Amino acid sequence: MLDKFKPTWMVKTIYAVSPDQLRACGIRAVFSDLDNTLIAWNNPDGTPELRQWMTALKEAGIPLIVISNNSKDRVAKATKNLDLPFVSRSLKPLSFGIERARTKLGLKKSEVVMVGDQLMTDMLAANEAGVRSILVQPLLNTDKWDTRINRFFERLVWRQLKKQYPELKWQEDLND
Repeated sequence: MLDKFKPTWMVKTIYAVSPDQLRACGIRAVFSDLDNTLIAWNNPDGTPELRQWMTALKEAGIPLIVISNNSKDRVAKATKNLDLPFVSRSLKPLSFGIERARTKLGLKKSEVVMVGDQLMTDMLAANEAGVRSILVQPLLNTDKWDTRINRFFERLVWRQLKKQYPELKWQEDLND
């Protein structure tokens, strides 16, 4: 049961994962959570690091698609300045949003990776979809009110995961 929450990789920040590292792992598309993964939940403009990473992905021909549980209006507003495609109301931890995006791109499960900051939604959805995953540390130590509930349960799951998988460690990038 715990393996449903286990990430493939744990990287402090997604900005440290290069297109070359992704390609070396056979990754042809990146699906990402939005709030506290790509952007701080209270800052839709993103950071210079995000924009540099997005440019590197684009130049490498690796699409970046936001997979979010938020409403279409919320995600559209948050991604407007980033010019990113998205799947809203993705129903994470179910795999619907990931499957919809993967099918649209015509890619195999082994060719995509889901990035997120939460075990309870992002990692579980990735494992349900049968795709690899990258857990990142949240950009902020604060969350919206609804995410705080998930964080409570996440701490309980983390304790058990660390016992069962002591090799789970934060990495600087995929090659660490």
